[in-house]
Order: sequence, then C-alpha cells, then structure tokens
Amino acid sequence: MQNIRLPHASRILQAAAALGLLLLAGCASTLTNLTPNALTANPSQLYTITYRYAPHDDVVPGSLKLRIIIEGGGHEMTPTAVEGIYTYDYAAAPGQTVVSYYVLADYLSRNRSGANVALEDYSPLQHTPISDRYVLELEANRGPVGAAVGVLGRGFTPEDAIFLDGTPARTVYGSPNALSFFVPGVKGDRNYSVQITNRKGTTVAGTFRVDPSTITASPPALTLRRGETQVLAFTVPTPASAGNQLIDVTCDSQDLVIMPEVFVPAGATSISVEVRGGAPGSGTLAVAGTGLSIPVTVTP
Repeated sequence: MQNIRLPHASRILQAAAALGLLLLAGCASTLTNLTPNALTANPSQLYTITYRYAPHDDVVPGSLKLRIIIEGGGHEMTPTAVEGIYTYDYAAAPGQTVVSYYVLADYLSRNRSGANVALEDYSPLQHTPISDRYVLELEANRGPVGAAVGVLGRGFTPEDAIFLDGTPARTVYGSPNALSFFVPGVKGDRNYSVQITNRKGTTVAGTFRVDPSTITASPPALTLRRGETQVLAFTVPTPASAGNQLIDVTCDSQDLVIMPEVFVPAGATSISVEVRGGAPGSGTLAVAGTGLSIPVTVTP
C-alpha cells in the first residue's frame, strides 16, 4: 500500500476542527462512515464515500454543509434522498491502492441568547483500501467428495490455494477471473468454509456442503503378478458434474501398483482404469472420503 500524507494546511484544518469539538462541552461525534471497509476496484476508478450525519444541536435551516477532505483536497458532499445521508464520488489515480479521508460538518446553531453560533464536527481519519481481488460466487454450494467446483471472481493468480476448513483441496487456476477445486476427502453431511489463500492473505469464498457419497469398485480386490495389468472399475451414484469428478485413490504400500489418476467424466457414473503390478507385496487402495478400500496382492 502507498502511504498518503495530508498537506500541512489540511493537518491544521483537522486540528482546528478538533479544538472546535473540545469547546462543545463533551458532545459526541455524530458522523458515521457508511463506506465499505474495502472498496472494490472498478474500470471507472470512481468510488463512493458515504456518511450519515445526525446533528446533536439545533441546526439553523440551510446552514449545514458536509465537506470531505480526501487526499488533501476539500470537496462538498451531496445530500441524498435519504435524510442525513451524504455521498461523494472520488476519482482515484491509476494504480492507487488506498484512499485517505475525513469529513467536516459545518453549521450554525442558536445559543441560549438566540444568537447564531458557528459549530463544526469532524470524523476520524480513514484509510480505506482499494481491492482488485474479490470473490463473486461459488458455482455450486454442495456436492460429494471429488466434485469439481468453480469459483468466480477477480484478481486470482496461479499461487492461489483453496482450503475447506483448513483441509487443502486440489486447486486449478483458470484465469484471473476463475479458479476451480476438487472437494477433498473430508467428512460428508456437513458445511465447510471455502478459503482462498496466497502470500497476501486469505479470502473467504463462501460455504460449501459436502454430501455423503457411496463409491463402489469392481473387482473388490486385486491379485496380479508383477508387470501384469488388470482393469479396475469405479462407480458413483450420480452423474459427475461439469469438470469431472475426482476419485482420490492412494496406496498404503509404496511401489505396489502403478495406476493413473481416476476422474469420472462429466455426465458419467463410472470409469475404468488399468492397474499394473509393481513391487511384490500386499497393501490396500483407499478412496479418500468414502471408506472404500481395495485389497491388493502382487506376486513376483
């Protein structure tokens, strides 16, 4: 982020406003910032600053003016159709990543003797970031383990990694506006927070419900010689969604078998893969998130 320093004259103006408040015998500030905590980047580079003002004194009609001091310059804010709400459209400079501003409310109020007294309220100094990275939506909000889920937004990079409540998911970078992930082998029948993380921080993309799923394999066990190939078929209960469905198969015995990654094509309910015998021994093929296990024996 770039550091914005207000000019000396503006700092004097802010100090004068603070002194004016001290003379109000403890009256509380009535300026409320309604601007989002982060501004979303847009092609026009125009950003609306919004404040609500509720005077704590009797204001002489027609005397109230709200001014925003933004990046060192003063501008009058525009009253909206909603009473007490004021806005200002700020044109950011190219590449600007933060906006610094505060608001002054100038008005006249009648004192006990009936004379008009000039008063002023002011808001705290704000530093609001302009973000070019955000998430619009998940393309689906529920699915089984292995389902491919798209994420739409802006500012994505190949460094992004997606997690479901801290469990890493296989993440696929599509473009600055699209990511996708395969639901990892977590417990079904519950909701998970989807988080997109890179070295700059973490963004919450939404909530995803993982549904229970039953996957079957045929044959239920494999016995093969070293170098021999057998076909292993997997079946899922419902057709795979767009992007294919990952069946995450792992073996507890290293080099026992050689097999490709298993993806059920979109719209299909089954897939067959070739499993080749490797080093002689025995072990188990396990499908993440399902409880399915396939005993394997490889003979010399």
